[in-house]
Amino acid sequence: MVSFLVRLLLKYWLPVVAWMILLFVASGDLMSAEHTSRFIGPFLRWLVPDVSAATVASFQLVVRKCAHLTCYAILAALLYRAFRQDQKRSARAGVLALIGAAIYASLDEFHQSFVPSRTGSPWDVAIDCAGALAGLLLYWLLRNRKSNPPQAD
Repeated sequence: MVSFLVRLLLKYWLPVVAWMILLFVASGDLMSAEHTSRFIGPFLRWLVPDVSAATVASFQLVVRKCAHLTCYAILAALLYRAFRQDQKRSARAGVLALIGAAIYASLDEFHQSFVPSRTGSPWDVAIDCAGALAGLLLYWLLRNRKSNPPQAD
């Protein structure tokens, strides 16, 4: 029984914890705008040599916000997968996953408010929550598609 519980924890909750640790590290100075601009700007200038500084800044902002969406879509999908093992109803697991992702997004932004090169933003929490919702919808669509393959005509 104990080995079964350990296997469940490792299979379903370890990925959640590992992803949360990765997000925590990324919300520090390492992935601040100052550091990511060292990669995004030169890459964009390599693609389009005569690009304006304003375009580079706008592109960097879009890339960073898309990263928020993607990271929290993954977190919500991992949380759903883990909660789904404990819950009989998938709707309850989805709500718990969305709430969990929103709480973590809020804590992440709070953490960023203490990092000198970062700022905490309620807008980023909203983007994170939108990403979490999108991740849950995508997970649900893929899961249902896999369990209900299309019928041949």
